Amino acid sequence: MNTQSTTQLPIPSYFQPEKVGEVWRVPYQERAAQAEAWAQQNNIQPAASDKRRICLLLIDVQNTFCIPEFELFVGGKSGMGAVEDNQRLCEFIYRNLGFITKITPTLDTHTATQIFHPIFWINSAGEHPIPAATNITLQDVEQGIWQVNPAVAHSITRGNYELLEKQAYHYVKQLSQNGKYPLTVWPYHSMLGGIGHALVSSVEEAIFFHCIARQSQTQFEIKGENPLTENYSILRPEVLIGFDQNPLAQKNTKLIQQLLEFDAVIIGGQAKSHCVAWTIDDLLTEIKQVDANLSKKVYLLEDCTSPVVVPGIVDYTEQADAAFSRFAAAGMHIVKSTDSIQSWF
Repeated sequence: MNTQSTTQLPIPSYFQPEKVGEVWRVPYQERAAQAEAWAQQNNIQPAASDKRRICLLLIDVQNTFCIPEFELFVGGKSGMGAVEDNQRLCEFIYRNLGFITKITPTLDTHTATQIFHPIFWINSAGEHPIPAATNITLQDVEQGIWQVNPAVAHSITRGNYELLEKQAYHYVKQLSQNGKYPLTVWPYHSMLGGIGHALVSSVEEAIFFHCIARQSQTQFEIKGENPLTENYSILRPEVLIGFDQNPLAQKNTKLIQQLLEFDAVIIGGQAKSHCVAWTIDDLLTEIKQVDANLSKKVYLLEDCTSPVVVPGIVDYTEQADAAFSRFAAAGMHIVKSTDSIQSWF
């Protein structure tokens, strides 16, 4: 007998949509007691009994991207995109908690001295690039417009500046050759140990509630710690091989295998144009290597993700929409958080 829930559930009374754009402490013990009582009242069984195993993969739903005034708030077209997305996401988790077997949040995780942060680069005057407004191209490096800051070699390559220069040049060249976005110098963000690194409080609360109610351990996935490569996708860094042909970083093979084994994978988070799109693209690449039909078990929560839009500077809406159209053409499903999961199968 399938003990998995077959109906949408009520939203717990403590959830306050108007607080989704704020940072606060989740009262864990109180929520744990409520989750156990709520599961009993609604006849919610442990996730281990699910016949259809569903993973909710949440990309970088962190304060740094999702709270207004934080470093890289994803405003989208509306200007409040990530906040609106997360209001819908929380409600989706609560309503469909009985269907979701496991929640896997990814955490963009950085320190200051990394290849995409201002301190890594200087111009001839010793000035750092302006974050969010600077893309560093292969031509920029070849012409010396931007060069590696000699001082950071001490931290990254034990003082070997020549090695660091070669790696940086190779990295920018690989991005160009592989059709990736050019190297963007981002503001310091998702800083390990900082408030920006944490999950959005309302989403963290919903995830914790799910963990207790369904007795299903949340699986946190870390990405972005390597100082010499960006890591938009949770499944692999932007560049895998260094200038010396030795491995620079590795794919997340364990998570790839896990995702391919689920009966369904639902994906949402930030930003649609960058970390979400790159993760889905990498997942699609892995799927095609195994069985292209597996793409049909991937569901994209289009109303729980927004593109990077910085008014007057950049707007990645078109690129994000084009990527999602390509994913749909490959067999993935574009869905809304207001849909019942049960209607998808």
